[in-house]
Amino acid sequence: MSEMRLVVVGATGRMGRMLIRAVAETEGCRLAGAIGREGSPALGQDAGVLAGLAPLGVSVTADPLPVFAKADGLLDFTSPAATVSFANLAAQARIVHVIGTTGLQDEDFTKLEAAARHARIVQSGNMSLGVNLLAGLVRKVAATLGEDFDIEVLEMHHRMKVDAPSGTALLLGDAAAEGRKVSLKERSVRSRDGHTGARNPGDIGFATLRGGSVVGDHSVIFAGQGERLELSHRAEDRGIFARGAVKAALWGFDKKPGYYTMADVLGLNDL
Repeated sequence: MSEMRLVVVGATGRMGRMLIRAVAETEGCRLAGAIGREGSPALGQDAGVLAGLAPLGVSVTADPLPVFAKADGLLDFTSPAATVSFANLAAQARIVHVIGTTGLQDEDFTKLEAAARHARIVQSGNMSLGVNLLAGLVRKVAATLGEDFDIEVLEMHHRMKVDAPSGTALLLGDAAAEGRKVSLKERSVRSRDGHTGARNPGDIGFATLRGGSVVGDHSVIFAGQGERLELSHRAEDRGIFARGAVKAALWGFDKKPGYYTMADVLGLNDL
């Protein structure tokens, strides 16, 4: 297999620079493009230098069309609106689109699924191996334990995170709902304040904490009578998300168009 030509969108941001480094450090792929926002002072700079590496011979540009036309895939941790736009371009170019963007809504997923008729989309609320293994375990435990065990998802992130619950928390909530064979939309409780009454059996609760520089802490609590099971993951380095995204892109290189998740990439669907 020839080297996979990857484009990083949102290249000038913190995650974008990490993605550039991950591509440069991974065998089997190379950086083929770096997309920044119109008007960014980083436009025209070498993407490698921007990411703290030696020059890579790839300049940051705001025009994705000619870059996508010569690429095999793109890595995208941007915003929902930008991600939907990039998905349309990925479909036109018939390339791999790895999506780590959080805050996506139902209407965004509908558009991404449409793009997946021609693109190979790999989307996840979290790209790390550990979190996706955790999701598989949550699904299995939720299927095993009945509604006598209450499910609560607890997450904490840095003070600058703009969406809540986190994409990872929702990923874990979805896994719990799948295990219970219920709809997360119908059974999730996102906030509690005032006189709420007793907890409804079968609800999946979420609690959100924000502060400091926390990369990402997630726990799923199964609370029963007289016993409690807690499954947790703590991210200590954002590089785990970048490395996972590159792994997902390489996995999708020879796949047919379709909508995939990290569970497909890691072979965790049987958990």
